[in-house]
Amino acid sequence: MLTALLLAFKPYINGLEAIKQNPDLYFENVNTMLIFLGLGINFSSLQNTTKTQNRFSRNIYEVPYIGKYFIVLVFLMIGFFLGTGLLGFFSIKNKIINELSVGLIILGLGMFGFLKAAVEMFENHRLDKNPDTKKH
Repeated sequence: MLTALLLAFKPYINGLEAIKQNPDLYFENVNTMLIFLGLGINFSSLQNTTKTQNRFSRNIYEVPYIGKYFIVLVFLMIGFFLGTGLLGFFSIKNKIINELSVGLIILGLGMFGFLKAAVEMFENHRLDKNPDTKKH
């Protein structure tokens, strides 16, 4: 995730003149950032789903309707990333768009692990099915 953050800011650190001289470098950084972001999100799904990391997560997963909306939102994001990536990869013959499409596809695939972890956390922490769970 830190690598993705560094790649997101790298073109601006190098200066706007470098972007103007070589705009392809900007898109290469964005593509690499999307790939590392997908990998980072996928690795974050290896967390312990029986515990929440912070109060914000606990508030999402304990309330049933908020948790369901969150899971649907993640599912829609995956659909958007995969749909946009596949559409760009197969229908547009521009090299830059094809590279960005690969990054979007990897980001969408990486979010499947996050979706699985979100569903498990929702099932482990929802108050209507697990009344033994105490608020901290």
